[in-house]
Amino acid sequence: MTLTSPQSIQIPTSTLAKSKISAWNRIEEPMWQGSEDDIRKGLPFNLLSPTWQMFLMGDGAPTRHLQLLTQSDISVEVLAMTNIGDDDDNAPSDISLIAAPRIRRQIFLRSQQTGEIFSHATSWWSEAAMQKYLKDPSLPIWVSLNQKYTELYRDLKGIYKGACPKLAEAFGYPEIDTYWGRHYLLWHGGEPITMLYEIYSPAIGKYLGSSSL
Repeated sequence: MTLTSPQSIQIPTSTLAKSKISAWNRIEEPMWQGSEDDIRKGLPFNLLSPTWQMFLMGDGAPTRHLQLLTQSDISVEVLAMTNIGDDDDNAPSDISLIAAPRIRRQIFLRSQQTGEIFSHATSWWSEAAMQKYLKDPSLPIWVSLNQKYTELYRDLKGIYKGACPKLAEAFGYPEIDTYWGRHYLLWHGGEPITMLYEIYSPAIGKYLGSSSL
């Protein structure tokens, strides 16, 4: 994918055959997962500590939270942007609310100071929404939307604990093989503009403390 200018992006135009669409990273066979109702009520602290609950189950922008927690600028490393057409991509069922044809964006969020990876995120956009709201895919979503003074509602749908072997090497914590993840919709003007699935590195435990009490 190439940036055509600071104000516009070139959307991938060819849809890959379903057998060739590259996999995205998710918590595999979760050892625990929670629903919207669990998120509203909150979780037992022996499952997820108060600080982690505030981070994962609050409605703030994760990139902004990471910046405040780590006192470091956070960079976006775009790993892939893939045109998936009308495929559901084996994603959570909420993807049905994102109009086709769809673009899948995969990124790492890194500390600019240390290079540590704090999270991996996959997001799904309609082509029209991406052109409108994410003209520069190298920017964090909240930065792109704040430039337009766009009001958002973060609609948390699911939270997960489990393994994601494909991210273990990138995260760099071989002694920890389970991670926390979540998925949610971002709404603006009564319409969902993107769905995100995020997996968090154990690296944020240095700032949030233990994930359970």
